[in-house]
Amino acid sequence: MLTLVIIIIGLALLFDFLNGMNDAANSIATIVSTHVLSPRLAVLWAAFFNVVAAFGFGVHVANTIGKGIVELSVVNEYLILGALIGAIVWTHVCTRFGLPISVSHALIGGLAGAGLAKGGIGALVMGGLIKVSLFIFLSPLLGLIIAYFFMVGVTWLSRKSSPHKVDRVFRVGQLISSAAYSLGHGTNDAQKTMGIIALVLYTSGYLGNEFYVPVWVILSAHAAIGLGTYMGGWKVVRTMGMKLTHLRPIGGFCAETAGASVLLGTALAGIPVSTTHTIAGAIMGVGSTRRLSAVRWGIAGKIVWAWILTIPASATVAAGGYLVVEAIHQLLS
Repeated sequence: MLTLVIIIIGLALLFDFLNGMNDAANSIATIVSTHVLSPRLAVLWAAFFNVVAAFGFGVHVANTIGKGIVELSVVNEYLILGALIGAIVWTHVCTRFGLPISVSHALIGGLAGAGLAKGGIGALVMGGLIKVSLFIFLSPLLGLIIAYFFMVGVTWLSRKSSPHKVDRVFRVGQLISSAAYSLGHGTNDAQKTMGIIALVLYTSGYLGNEFYVPVWVILSAHAAIGLGTYMGGWKVVRTMGMKLTHLRPIGGFCAETAGASVLLGTALAGIPVSTTHTIAGAIMGVGSTRRLSAVRWGIAGKIVWAWILTIPASATVAAGGYLVVEAIHQLLS
């Protein structure tokens, strides 16, 4: 049993690493596209703040993932293994094709699919799933609205300054806003892996009678996502930072600040949202302040389709993965 738990923890950290690779684009897309930092320096900057996020923001999202998607009474090691298989396969495929997906929703879809395969509809915590599903639509919308009005306000405040001075000021400002966004990214996304690891430790009896997230789990999850961010998924970076719309430093600052406010707020509320959805919405909001045609809606449409397919696709793979794992378990036992 201990060997299986170690394997699952290793796969969870691999998922966290892939999360960082796909979501590197979310943390650095704007700061790269505005040429404030080189791509390699940008991912190093983002990775540092992903790790710093381990300190001071709680584990509310981890608790939601651990207890709020599938009933604890149904969960066992094989269900978690199936969930991770679904999430890892879908994340890897989308990263290879340069599609910025919600890695959070890949994991949630994986848990839901494996839970359905094992215990049917009764195995799911519908309240948690409804909350997550609601924010599939709300997080990009909030990012878009906040970024749009923030961009309008900041542009009005800087209207008397020369374009050169505005760019110079907001190049520095982007270092701060990118750091804040990376804090939000690490706070929200690393906690999903924490929830999975704590869940397998709890169901295996290593946490005792109370579900909680050990300190070593917090540190290892943040280290894994930070390393993944540093390695970077460069196709996804190009899609988010260079194809969706053209940004100047003032726009990058507004998009990152709007995204950070949504991520940090939802993380403190214990709501697992998509960093991809949030920053994509914020970038579109900034682009829309110039004119609607400034946003490449064809690229945006492909991103949205990847979002829509993420939960059902990862759930389907996870259900199949769980059935295979369970069949192998039955043969060996």
